[in-house]
Amino acid sequence: MADQASSSITINAKPADIMGVIADFPAYPDWAGFIKKAEVVEESDDGRARHVHFVLDAGVIKDDYVLEYEWDDVSKVSWHLVKGGVLKGMDGTYALSDAGGGATKVDYRLAVDLKIPMIGLIRRKAEKVIIDTALKELKKRVER
Repeated sequence: MADQASSSITINAKPADIMGVIADFPAYPDWAGFIKKAEVVEESDDGRARHVHFVLDAGVIKDDYVLEYEWDDVSKVSWHLVKGGVLKGMDGTYALSDAGGGATKVDYRLAVDLKIPMIGLIRRKAEKVIIDTALKELKKRVER
C-alpha cells in the first residue's frame, strides 16, 4: 500500500478546535458526506477513540469497516484498518500545523487498498475525491 494521496487546507481555527471536530465520530454523518455511520466501539485509557466502526458510501468504494486510531495530542492523528469488507487496507493521517494569524494548516494523507481489483489510477482518483471532500467539509464544520 505504498501509493497514497494527500492534500492540504488552511482552516481559520486553533488545532484543538479542529481536532475536536475530527474526534467527534458520531457527528461524522452530519458533515462528512461519504460517512453514513460512525460509532466508537473502544476508547483508549485517555478517553479518546481507539476503535471506530464506519459505514462508507463513496460511490466507487462502499464498505463497513473498523479503524484503529493513534492520537498525538492536538497535532496529529493516524489510523489504520483493523477490519473491512471490500477494504483490504486503509492508512491515513491528519497532521495539523500553525499557518499563522490564528489559522491551522491541515495535511491529510490517505492510502486505500481494496480486495477487489481496481486500476491504480481509478483508486488514486477515488482517494483524492475522498480527501478533498473530507477537507472541505471539515473546514466548513469547524468554521461555522
